[in-house]
Amino acid sequence: MTDTLTPPVAAATPHAKSEILEIVRTTLFGLAVALVLRIALFQPFTIPSSSMKPGLVVGDYIIVSKFAYGWSRASLPFNPPLPAGRLLGGQPKRGDVVVFRLPRDPSQTWIKRVIGLPGDRIQVRGGQVFVNDAPLPQTPMTVVHDHDDPYRPVLEVRERQPDGRAYVTYDGGTGQPGDDTDVYVVPEGRYFMMGDNRDNSLDSRWPRELGVGLLPADNIVGKAELVLASWKPGATIYKPWTWLNLQWDRFVQSIR
Repeated sequence: MTDTLTPPVAAATPHAKSEILEIVRTTLFGLAVALVLRIALFQPFTIPSSSMKPGLVVGDYIIVSKFAYGWSRASLPFNPPLPAGRLLGGQPKRGDVVVFRLPRDPSQTWIKRVIGLPGDRIQVRGGQVFVNDAPLPQTPMTVVHDHDDPYRPVLEVRERQPDGRAYVTYDGGTGQPGDDTDVYVVPEGRYFMMGDNRDNSLDSRWPRELGVGLLPADNIVGKAELVLASWKPGATIYKPWTWLNLQWDRFVQSIR
């Protein structure tokens, strides 16, 4: 009778250990770089509401530049209790689309367009925006159906900033809440924000207890730069069968 000998399991060689450590180091380095990029440079967000239509619609996956305006505690995860103020970067311009932490609840991130800068006088009359008593030129375009509410007819209106930058807003008709306001004087360190879906946006036309109020500069997260991709309403990471419910015509679009 002969015995069959089982060869001993070879111990991990120094070369194998070195390869494992290198893989671990490379993985950790990659995660660290991704975290730094997300915290310091760019951050993705998903549009959850209709207040910025037609430029941004529910399901848009956007990229926000954090270095455009510098950094504050609002730029960091969980809004840590750091000293007030912004580090480096420039100031938002009229017409920029900005992501910010809601003053009354910093755990919420909202997105609106900058209409008024510090020192500006802002008023809305008959649905038209006046900046320092000068109206922002508006050009009525076409009556269409709301992108996210196909039973709601709206008028597309092209609005133009003094520097020539233009974008399209929605007008739901005359006599809507927010179509006529008092004069708002924007103090230093604050901004007046409005949604492009003018009759479906809680913004700086309403006090902070209801809308945004006058937005503190410290609450700004960054500038919305790009629609990277877009999913139809109802798609969610928790429903794999909805992952391919894409709005292909909205992929890789600059945000005006």
